[in-house]
Amino acid sequence: MVEPAPNPLAGAAAGNPMVEPIPGADVTNHKVTTWKGHVDQWRKRAMDRTNAIELRGGNRMPVMGLGTWQLRDDTVQAIETALQLGYRLIDTSGDYGTQQEIGEGIRRSRIERADIFLVTKVEEIDNAYEATRKNLDELRLDHADLVLIHRPPPTGSGESLWRGLLQAKNEGLATDIGVSNYTIELIDELTNATGEAPVVNQIEWSPFGHSEAMLREATRRGVAIQAYSPLTRSRRLDDDTLSHIATRYGKTPAQLVIRWNLQRGTIPLPKANQASHMEENLDVFDFAIDETDMRQLNMLNQHYSSLGTLAYL
Repeated sequence: MVEPAPNPLAGAAAGNPMVEPIPGADVTNHKVTTWKGHVDQWRKRAMDRTNAIELRGGNRMPVMGLGTWQLRDDTVQAIETALQLGYRLIDTSGDYGTQQEIGEGIRRSRIERADIFLVTKVEEIDNAYEATRKNLDELRLDHADLVLIHRPPPTGSGESLWRGLLQAKNEGLATDIGVSNYTIELIDELTNATGEAPVVNQIEWSPFGHSEAMLREATRRGVAIQAYSPLTRSRRLDDDTLSHIATRYGKTPAQLVIRWNLQRGTIPLPKANQASHMEENLDVFDFAIDETDMRQLNMLNQHYSSLGTLAYL
């Protein structure tokens, strides 16, 4: 069996804050913990949906969010509902075609902008700086909390794209910048060429398809992993092992998979359009998967991808 990688958020210097409550959430008696590289510590932190991790540069990011790819059924209402239910991270992209509606949903929610973590992306063929400005115009926002290169270009690491995002960051259009679907080698190329590493790599990630090597090497570089399609687009949720373990915890297979992500230290971005599914996906902070079951879930890994292949392998 492959030895699980350490928590990807446990590689910073001891004593730096890791998890703090997200402002604007209806909770009391928050506890601020410190950055320690131990799975049990991560489990404890992940018991509260109002928690956030601290990215390498010091900015905070919620421990889970809402994916919006193909979220086209009453998008405005879906975003408003998600934020009112307690989601504080919204993931979008210029090529999703719904940023105007997402921005409107944010405004209608009446949640303070400072309490929302907004992620958007630029494409590999874009002028990254201009694309960032265009995304913000569509959203009617003055900045994004995180802007990602959606995928690497056909050749090279996308140094010109990265320099465009660096300009956007320097001008306050993006608080942090990162990548999506990148290998560790490409991340290193960007870092070596520009002197600044991504704070996030957003990749397809589930018990059925993940990479211990990616998690381990991201840990060493201080790069957080955001998990898109964490529920395998529902294609593997009927797995017998998954169903059996979920039943013992009184949870659904989807909830078990989201919880698995939290305990691995990755940031799940499940998509949901209906309020009932949004609530189900959030209801994962009242239990912890034990070590034996975590090992069983890790062993489901077949490098499965709902898109065909995991882009970062």
